[in-house]
Amino acid sequence: MVFETERLYLREMNQGDLEALSRILRDEETMYAYNGAFSAEETQEWLDRQIGRYRRYGFGLWAVILKETGEMIGQCGITMQPWNDREVLEVGYLLRKDCWHKGYAIEAAKACKEYAFTNLHADEVCSIIRDTNTASQKVAVRNGMIVTDKWTKHYRGIDMPHYLYSVRRHGSDKG
Repeated sequence: MVFETERLYLREMNQGDLEALSRILRDEETMYAYNGAFSAEETQEWLDRQIGRYRRYGFGLWAVILKETGEMIGQCGITMQPWNDREVLEVGYLLRKDCWHKGYAIEAAKACKEYAFTNLHADEVCSIIRDTNTASQKVAVRNGMIVTDKWTKHYRGIDMPHYLYSVRRHGSDKG
């Protein structure tokens, strides 16, 4: 386990999580901000990328486990992401649609933000969110972030405008 919150615990994903991860990444409605559901191959590549991030950075997107049932309901964590001409430390989150609107995303995202500031000694944490993804934008705002930039990413064959939400650590003298 990486850490826990009131209702959740977050841990590194492993190959045994592929079925639960597939339920999320292969769902059209859940994946609307990614321009559609992932294939089985893309889902495996996603899982492999997270496992590689754990080895390279010591962090990545973690499995979000509901304490009450022990089931994986999503993923939330910290990744290095390209933004325009630099890399940013991003808090990302994606939950099964039956777990939306229950406060799990903000509970996990706030804990990840604090983890980045406390454990990684980050000065700034961001969330990169597609312009049409208003639910994730609301989570970012509740996580203390504000829009600081806009950029169009080319992903899965189309141009997708994205907002950069960010928050600085209290007492940070950078920027």
